Amino acid sequence: MNEKEQLKLYTEEVEKVVMSYLPAEEGHQKTVLEAMNYSVKAGGKRLRPMLMRETYRLFGGASKEIEPFMAAIEMIHTSSLIHDDLPCMDNDTLRRGMPTVWVKYGYDMAVLAGDALMIYAFETAAKSFALGADPALAGRCIGLLAEKTGIYGMIGGQTVDVELTNKPIPEDKLDFIYRLKTGALLEASMMIGAILAGASEEDIRKIEKIASAIGLAFQIQDDILDVTSSPEVLGKPVLSDEKNNKTTYVTLEGLKKAKEDVEKISGEAVEGLWALPYKNQFLETLVKMLVKRES
Repeated sequence: MNEKEQLKLYTEEVEKVVMSYLPAEEGHQKTVLEAMNYSVKAGGKRLRPMLMRETYRLFGGASKEIEPFMAAIEMIHTSSLIHDDLPCMDNDTLRRGMPTVWVKYGYDMAVLAGDALMIYAFETAAKSFALGADPALAGRCIGLLAEKTGIYGMIGGQTVDVELTNKPIPEDKLDFIYRLKTGALLEASMMIGAILAGASEEDIRKIEKIASAIGLAFQIQDDILDVTSSPEVLGKPVLSDEKNNKTTYVTLEGLKKAKEDVEKISGEAVEGLWALPYKNQFLETLVKMLVKRES
């Protein structure tokens, strides 16, 4: 099996896990449930749950206890996309080649769907206890998930991003935005995999550093694609950063340096994986493929 075939197989496996935890579309609140599921079912790379599972496997994990957390991290990521697309944020009408949630279900229902997915993610993560997870480790993972999602993580990064829209962003604040808005959930994904598998504190810290590098490289590549790709390939509007007057890594450093830095930072992440006492070849391959993606 070559790398692309392996990626396709693993993506399908992760997809099944995520889909299995979506709520049934029934009851008087059916509309918000449909909007939640529509956003998750729209597709995506399933990068975060895949990184979580492969890090879990890296440290010898081999149980279904990881699966509720895999679904939860994808729900949180998707909830952030629903809100990012709103008229009060990026005002995008296309996501993964489909109408964004607010376009299809209305502004009000999109806000509720984003909120609901984020809360439902924690309800889902808690199902790990019933699958035999060590209570102390699972509890720590839920706390970490909240930290990396909230004011000291993704939402903290989004706050600074929104406040500086239409304003020049200095390099230190752009770094802050990227490390929290994008990096935090990637850190949560890999750290939860390591923690739940019983990794040492030293290795958990190393994983956090590796994930932070992956997140930064991933976001810079996202900036590059926003100016070099097309809506057909990307599945969403291009030049949206320019439209929203956003400072990006490309506008600060230029396209050539941005491409060079993606290679450099992702290389540091792979070197970090090599330095660990355990090996997962697919995890290394996945990191390399992510930063060379075209969509």
